[in-house]
Amino acid sequence: MTTSALHSLTRTACSALIFALSAGAGLARQTGPEAPPEPSTTLAQPAAPLSPQPAPAFIPQTPVTQHRERGNLVFDGIPPADPALAARLARYQQSRGATFLDWLADGSLLVSTRFGDTEQVHRVSAPLGMREQLTFYSDPIEWARGAKSGKGFAFLKDHAGDDNAQVYYHPGVGEPRQLTQGNFIHGSLVWAHDGKRVAFYGNERDSLSYDVYVADVTSGGAPQLLVGGHQDTWYPLDWSPDDSKLLVWRYLSSSESYLYLADVASGTLTPLEQKPVKAGIRMAKFDPAGRGVYVVTDEDSEFAQLKFKDLITHDKRRVTADLSWDVEDFDVSPDGRYLAYVVNEDGRSRVAVLDRESKQTLAPAGLPEGRIGNPRFDRTGHKLAMTVDAPTSPRDVWVYELDRDSVTRWTHSEAGPVDVGTFVAPELIRYPTWDRVGGHERRLSAYVYRPPQSSGPVPVVIDIHGGPEAQYRPEWDPFVQFLVHELGYAVIAPNVRGSSGYGKSFLALDNGVLREDAVRDIGSLLVWVGVQSGFDRDHVVVMGGSYGGYMALAALVTYGERLRGGIDLAGISNFVTFLRGTSGYRRDWRRTEYGDERDTNMRVFLERISPLTNATRIHKPLLVAAGQNDPRVPVSESEQLVWRVRSSGGEVWYLVAKDEGHGFLRKANRDEYLLTAASFLQKLAH
Repeated sequence: MTTSALHSLTRTACSALIFALSAGAGLARQTGPEAPPEPSTTLAQPAAPLSPQPAPAFIPQTPVTQHRERGNLVFDGIPPADPALAARLARYQQSRGATFLDWLADGSLLVSTRFGDTEQVHRVSAPLGMREQLTFYSDPIEWARGAKSGKGFAFLKDHAGDDNAQVYYHPGVGEPRQLTQGNFIHGSLVWAHDGKRVAFYGNERDSLSYDVYVADVTSGGAPQLLVGGHQDTWYPLDWSPDDSKLLVWRYLSSSESYLYLADVASGTLTPLEQKPVKAGIRMAKFDPAGRGVYVVTDEDSEFAQLKFKDLITHDKRRVTADLSWDVEDFDVSPDGRYLAYVVNEDGRSRVAVLDRESKQTLAPAGLPEGRIGNPRFDRTGHKLAMTVDAPTSPRDVWVYELDRDSVTRWTHSEAGPVDVGTFVAPELIRYPTWDRVGGHERRLSAYVYRPPQSSGPVPVVIDIHGGPEAQYRPEWDPFVQFLVHELGYAVIAPNVRGSSGYGKSFLALDNGVLREDAVRDIGSLLVWVGVQSGFDRDHVVVMGGSYGGYMALAALVTYGERLRGGIDLAGISNFVTFLRGTSGYRRDWRRTEYGDERDTNMRVFLERISPLTNATRIHKPLLVAAGQNDPRVPVSESEQLVWRVRSSGGEVWYLVAKDEGHGFLRKANRDEYLLTAASFLQKLAH
């Protein structure tokens, strides 16, 4: 299970507009007293440290009076949308994708897809076969795991985006049975080989800790606590071949994790290694023979590599060649012969299968170029299923058949009434930043979508990913294609410092008091945009979700004179109030990234760089959107920012969904949000 999956981050139609929160959904900040110099070949210099500034004299605008509600959506200060624009956008809003969840014991697939308002679990029994719907809820189902035997599966479902996912067992036919209760979070479903027991984490004990529970789905009894500790974060990862032990993961941060073996009968914990080393761990699984454990870790490397740790000799060896990119996912065939792994190469995925018997590496040919996720072998070990998500085709499930060395498409998702042949594939570029590394200018990657056949300089949207320990990945995003084809925007998605995928040193470049350096990277990008003849430097908009929302706000504060406006979806406006208000079980984890607000010096720093403190500097139009039930970035972060900017005379469009959490997952809500964003961007394009 990957780090991003651990925190149930949502999939979205637009990386910055509708997320699924990255790899854990982080949040926002930064400011600077001056705009960078006029565009030239000179890089933007670091902004000088800020001190809180007195609010300038101003004449408040007439108070916003436009307020309307439609269903669970509240539109505040948002004018009605243009029907013609709505009709154009609607053509791009009809697509759906299919996500591979797991194999069932009979060789059919579990996939999530949407035929109504939310994604639900479906069964597919043959390539391009009928999708048989198995769950029927108003809330989306994004994670499910099939039992090793029988027809059953377990899945997670929260309520109205509150993140308090409960564990359900579905026997394959009939009604699902809820295994957990209450306002608590659960996840990391792992089935025992006997098909009767499923392990998962939950925070029932003290609301702050992730403990490991085991439920026997055949007994009807309550789940039993197996592993727990004072405010620790534990994840079950895998069962040993004889089901006597659980491989569990003690997660402290992206750079520090430890593995243990938990005796299923007694709960006794034994460290996997006699002398554990501080390192980041992504995922781990038992060798099917029970001799050792495969681990994806950045131990002794800048990048996450696949290693094997022998439980008998305690030797460690690297399985894959020395890679200059992260191994982000892997699986082992039940007989141990094949080892499949996915490498993240600058945002694009490459899958390889190591045949341990022949010592050959197989490279499946014919998959669309994009992002590959959740590779898993079936019970025979001769078929490998995965999700493939490409910028020019909807997300679908593909199966690699090793005996035939060929790939087969198992689902064929609909793009809607649009011609995907006209869709633009992004161009990978690198732009110089304000600092140097190794004696050379540091260059950052960004993906650029350019309008085809543009006749002159075009307006620009800078789309900043969340996280911050996440990465922009080129994948299916109809809204980006709408911006490019219908509104004539170029869309630039940068991976600023602190993004994942570029090594652990790069990942740490924005931690704590270095937070403002990531915002300076946006300043450097604005310099690069300014010297490109195809871009209109006077019409640049910045947008982002979650941590990307913070970045958008910080850019408006620091570089507002170079921007036309910004979009903030569930972004952090004040780090101190955010850290105090985010759900308790994730508070210490976020302090590791942003800094501990309980320390006086850090609190002063966090207050100083927060967009709320500097909201009087936001003079350009702003769209803010949030879910009322967001447990990660509370809606109060948006409310206080909207009030502060409006009090200074600023223009703010404010959209709230009463039945959403961290992101807009219901199609009806997502459609309205994207229409609001499209209306806002259409206004700023001229």
